[in-house]
Amino acid sequence: MQRWPVLLFLAWACFLFFAGIGLFTSGFLLMRIELTNRSSCSDPLAAPAWPGQQVAPGTCWMPQRVPKAVLLIIDALTFEFARFDPAKARPRPYENKLGFLHQLAGSQPRHARLYRFRADPPTTTMQRIKGITTGSLPTFIDVGSNFASYAIEEDNLLGQLAQNGRRVVFMGDDTWDGLFPQKFFRSYFFPSFNVKDLHTVDDGILQHLYKTVDGGEWDLLIAHFLGVDHCGHKHGPDHPEMAKKLTQMNEMLRSLVDHLGNDTLLLVAGDHGMTETGDHGGDSEKEVNAALFVYSKTPLFGAHLPEVDRFLHSYSLAAQDLPAERLRHLRELFSAALEEHDRLLAQVQEGLPASPEREARLRRLVGHFQRYLREARAVCMESWARFHPLRMVAGCALIAASCLLCCVASELAAALDFSYRSHLLYPLLWGLAVAALLGLGHLLTKEGLDLILVLSWSAAASQLAFFWHWWGRWPRRARLAGVQPPVASADLWQRLRAWQGLVLPMGILFVRCCAMFSDSFVVAEAWVAPFLLASLATLLVGKLYWHGRLTAPESPTQPPGSAFYQKESWQLLCLLAVLLACLRLSGLFHQCREEIPHCQPSPFLAPLSSLQSTQAKNLFYLLCVASLAGLVYAVQRWLRHYGNLNSSSPLVLFVRWAFPLAAVWIACYWAVTSGAEDTLGKLQELVQVALVGFPRAVYGLASLGILLVLWTPVTVFVDSREPVVPIVTPYQGAPSSQADLQHVIPQIYRRMQESLKSQLDRGHRRATVAAYGLGSVYSAALVIVLTLVGFLLLLLHSERMSLSFLLLFLEAFVLLRIHACVVSLAGDAEPFVVPWYAVTAWVLAATQFFYSTGHQPIFPAIHWNAAFVGFQQGHTTHLLPAVLVGANTFASHILFAVGCPLLLLWPFVCEAPNSQRRKLKKELREELQEEEEPMMEMRLRESPERFSAALLQLGLKYLFVLGVQLLACVWAAMILKRHLMVWKVFAPKFLFEALGFMVSSICLLLGIFLVMRVDCTVGAWFERLQPR
Repeated sequence: MQRWPVLLFLAWACFLFFAGIGLFTSGFLLMRIELTNRSSCSDPLAAPAWPGQQVAPGTCWMPQRVPKAVLLIIDALTFEFARFDPAKARPRPYENKLGFLHQLAGSQPRHARLYRFRADPPTTTMQRIKGITTGSLPTFIDVGSNFASYAIEEDNLLGQLAQNGRRVVFMGDDTWDGLFPQKFFRSYFFPSFNVKDLHTVDDGILQHLYKTVDGGEWDLLIAHFLGVDHCGHKHGPDHPEMAKKLTQMNEMLRSLVDHLGNDTLLLVAGDHGMTETGDHGGDSEKEVNAALFVYSKTPLFGAHLPEVDRFLHSYSLAAQDLPAERLRHLRELFSAALEEHDRLLAQVQEGLPASPEREARLRRLVGHFQRYLREARAVCMESWARFHPLRMVAGCALIAASCLLCCVASELAAALDFSYRSHLLYPLLWGLAVAALLGLGHLLTKEGLDLILVLSWSAAASQLAFFWHWWGRWPRRARLAGVQPPVASADLWQRLRAWQGLVLPMGILFVRCCAMFSDSFVVAEAWVAPFLLASLATLLVGKLYWHGRLTAPESPTQPPGSAFYQKESWQLLCLLAVLLACLRLSGLFHQCREEIPHCQPSPFLAPLSSLQSTQAKNLFYLLCVASLAGLVYAVQRWLRHYGNLNSSSPLVLFVRWAFPLAAVWIACYWAVTSGAEDTLGKLQELVQVALVGFPRAVYGLASLGILLVLWTPVTVFVDSREPVVPIVTPYQGAPSSQADLQHVIPQIYRRMQESLKSQLDRGHRRATVAAYGLGSVYSAALVIVLTLVGFLLLLLHSERMSLSFLLLFLEAFVLLRIHACVVSLAGDAEPFVVPWYAVTAWVLAATQFFYSTGHQPIFPAIHWNAAFVGFQQGHTTHLLPAVLVGANTFASHILFAVGCPLLLLWPFVCEAPNSQRRKLKKELREELQEEEEPMMEMRLRESPERFSAALLQLGLKYLFVLGVQLLACVWAAMILKRHLMVWKVFAPKFLFEALGFMVSSICLLLGIFLVMRVDCTVGAWFERLQPR
């Protein structure tokens, strides 16, 4: 069996797709120009508002109105949280809790006001901090660095304060430390990434807030509270914990005002809003709707408008792409509004009495300034959307060529004379040569080396080499007929029948790709994917019925096995019904998008700790534990049924004892997390230990199991109670270990079958065979690994998502059984070729459960709390939390990609006779015993070359289906780049699809590598059975 060439070819195909994704991304995702200019007091921003006005010594640009200011940022403080409505008799948990703000605004209207603050998207914390301190607008790609903060290089408020000798004291969210290093006179940073921690940051601020205010050694004090935001992530806004947290903020504000001096300005602001599920990051109305409260013990009136048009002039010089007519139009708007402002200000200074006409002019003035700001913002956003059309088109071309390569190579792999030298080695050499030439050119010219361009040119050169060798070596007739020689040499009717099998799966795939170009279908993809999967399965069964494969022939001389044939068709119909039920039930776990009105998120997404009823919490907990126990029982029952739990090897002992132990630990972790908020005193310390200990124990146990599978994956039990008889006849061929194995393996397996038959003929009740579990040795290793990975992924989700994971495993099993039944009923199907319908259904199932595990291709739907399962105190690096969050997000992609080789193995496993067939009449049993028993997966060992070719073909088909979906997303993003919903729908969909492709392709390589590792170990096991 050719193992490394298969893995290398698949890895090369993945690299081609990665290069296309990188090239397209570099041309699609907009980048923003940052001005390096820095203002100074010698560069006044505006002239005096009226003649005779002087700037006091020590001030900059404008007169200083207040010597001190306190900025309180309550993360995710929406306007609904701050507003007070006395008419509500029964307010919700987040309503009417900040009553002190209402009291101040009502009793001192000239000193306090509450405003509705509009936050620019993306509404992630780091981007909002940048917007508040720099005055700039964040971009779509900035959301990716929300948890990897980098120092702000452009001009900003804190830099100006530090530059002018002002003392800035900060306390709270440690994100500020990464954005403004060494800019604070004094700082108290607290870890912010753990969204399950509601109190550490807030309590730390309260320890230092009042004594710092009373100390007076500060000019600007910034306190960034995170409890409200974390409470929203953990429980949602409509929860009693939110009421407690807002009440705490209200008492904090009441106490703080008592400590403030008469010369201090208090600003209370939310950096962004919050959805109904407690998330943020997008641009929905609830996410951009925040609160701003202003208060001072002295009246706050008389501010004049500064000159802000100068920014556009500086930016236009740096960007060099702002249209001159747009700039001229904006200057005219601003000049007209400023002139009107000066006229109104002059009338006020002259002491003219107020009149309705002046109020109308003032309203028009406000409208003029708002229009100017809106149009200036639009101009900047258009400038920041810097697409690179050539890179985008080249990236699309690379991905399309990679899809074509996978399709062609999957057909070439079926031919036994497939040459890895001409189709793999030569293309790799071409690609390396191009990369070397580009690197040499970089050294000679000493210009900047663009790594993405180098990798893209290398990928394009290797693709060109592949197609060149394929076109030159393959006969023209075979190329025109569809690449595969058996099809090319057949008559027209056989060719049509061969291509007829592609119509159904390719039609479903085409419909799915077309849906990528509609924002409505992308938004509703959670329902589109299950519908397409149900349509594919139903049409497949209808096709079998149309061709008469489901009904037994009505002939009086029908063969004895026809009754079993008819039962198998009924079994297929039952499996289809179970599949449709799974598809319907999986819709209970969907997350909502804000584009879908009147959508209520699934209650299963919330953790058990969010339930108020103890009875409901206990009921759901028992249901979750039952689903986990059912999964462990089903896996062990399947392994025991096929004889893979009979030996005493370390892996078998691990499956027997570690699987239940892991389930117990997960159940204990669920019990702790569901009641962690209710524990008091010393139990709290024990709970904290359990929150870390149980997940890490599961991590360690699963890692140990995966290492055991890689070390000794064979779960075969050899029974030596038989009399010693020669098992293997001598091989007279040339001395070759590979040839010896190909000769020996079938004899060993048939000798085991003969042993079973001889025991039955002698009338023994219990037959003794030479080995147990040999016919399912490949599938058993994959099932064990999938179960271990399932434990890890299940731990990263909320407790009630265990029901969704149980549905996932059940639906995967049903799809495999349907595939095996279809192969059996078709009769003329090639066993070493996985049909396109099976691969397409497998990919659709992965997409379906992406949504059924509570995810959506939008940033607010990411489950950030997965990063802290087992790591309550946070992380020192960003790699591990990124891996945990990525595993949570793409759990279905991981499971279905690792389990993809089961599509090839399962029809061989299902060759084993079931209990119904073993209960045939006595006269039929004798006739069946004369036939050869099924070899199951050992048939793959009889043809190692076909086995490796089948794995290669399966991997390429899987990459092709994934690649076509990715190509559709890329085309949609490129064609609709100026669409209204591009940054809201199409760009996030492209990013999630690209990341899902990368995760799936890597996990596919791991799954195929595991099968090859098992094959290598099985070969060594057979070698030990040979006589010396």
